[in-house]
Amino acid sequence: MRFRFKTSKLQALYTSERDAHKYPPEVVDAFFKVMARIRAASDERDLYALKALRYEKLSGSWAGYRSLRLNRQWRLVVSSDEDEEGRYLLIESIVDYH
Repeated sequence: MRFRFKTSKLQALYTSERDAHKYPPEVVDAFFKVMARIRAASDERDLYALKALRYEKLSGSWAGYRSLRLNRQWRLVVSSDEDEEGRYLLIESIVDYH
């Protein structure tokens, strides 16, 4: 599935692991595993099918966003958007969800 990053910091984390020290090592490892799953997915249905990711809609102040589980505490927050090439995920942030 196609994806883009909302911030250059997330892009740098993905491409060169810059600022990886700002997150626990297991969160960084999980981030790369989840990004590989996103890259391999045909569309959002594939992400829903991977139950361990807990791809779900968020509510409250996060309404309109979705999250994928990195571990019990951390989530990758995304939104779905569309351009002339079709739908893609916008990688919004990595958040400490608790």
